[in-house]
Amino acid sequence: MTGTVLVARLDSAGDVLLAGPAIRAVAARARVELLCGPNGAEAGSLLPGVHQTEVWAAPWIVEPAPAATPRHVDRLIELVCGLDPDEAIVLTSFHQSPLPLALLLRLAGVPRITGASVDYAGTLLDVRLRPGEDFAEEQSEVTRALGIAAAAGYVLPADDDGRLAVAPPPDTAALTGSRPYVVVHPGAAVPARTWPAGHHRAAVQRLRDAGLGVVVTGSARERELTAWVAGEAGLDLGGRTDLRQLSGVLAGAAAVVVGNTGAAHLAAAVGSPVVSLFSPVVSERCWRPFGVPVVVLGRTDTACAGSRARVCPVPGHPCLADVTPATVVEAVLGVARTPSAAQVEVIAT
Repeated sequence: MTGTVLVARLDSAGDVLLAGPAIRAVAARARVELLCGPNGAEAGSLLPGVHQTEVWAAPWIVEPAPAATPRHVDRLIELVCGLDPDEAIVLTSFHQSPLPLALLLRLAGVPRITGASVDYAGTLLDVRLRPGEDFAEEQSEVTRALGIAAAAGYVLPADDDGRLAVAPPPDTAALTGSRPYVVVHPGAAVPARTWPAGHHRAAVQRLRDAGLGVVVTGSARERELTAWVAGEAGLDLGGRTDLRQLSGVLAGAAAVVVGNTGAAHLAAAVGSPVVSLFSPVVSERCWRPFGVPVVVLGRTDTACAGSRARVCPVPGHPCLADVTPATVVEAVLGVARTPSAAQVEVIAT
């Protein structure tokens, strides 16, 4: 070990899971202290290579955002001073800047900071990657994070395949039963990324009619949704799992039907095939499930493409509403039978 490295990924659970391979690259040589936002902390606790997870809500990332008061900023500076890291690596998506956090880390005395920034960084970054010059603007978030870690001097060991990973999932047969099943996860934090609930319900019935068990998952806030989607055809686990238990449920699935949300990346981290209902408000190249068999469904020719909209700006939500339950069931039957780990891509338009 060469010291302590603070790795920061201040977004939500899916973002933190996608940072996992980069974190393992750092952990191969140093002790990793992970700095997360409140929505990413539970995912951070599941990642191999993390010594400790710290939580701070960044006023420029979290929604709703906390006030950027001296007290709130001082809490981060005190936290970082207590960790006394030898360096920091700030992981960001293509549309984010590492500079606000880098400034606060400098005030906390961090001597070496690495990040990717299109903006002039002055003395805030010791190692600065220039997106569009040093690496592609649009690439998998996993690859992007690995590139930032590599610029700081940390690469994956030869025996690490670079896929997503979490702590060994628990046995959740007591929740799901022993019959083979497909997971349907209808919720998402961002409304623009959700397939219509009625389509989900119809797909659950069609999957059951095809002879498959169906388990419907979601958070405690989504219990009403999961109960309605499950109906009498599916097993409703809405609100009955924490993230670690959800990893076990997903690990046992023949396939997972899910939008572009954290559960998609958790499914990939436990090696389950994914039918991805992907809204084009963000780039599929950046955010598709990584390293597992995946079928991507969703129109890409709609006006919302690339908008990063949280609420669909197009009447009728055609990018996802035009994907039929029959198409999803066909995709499930195809990807669940895929014997290899090679990716399969089907874009339904």
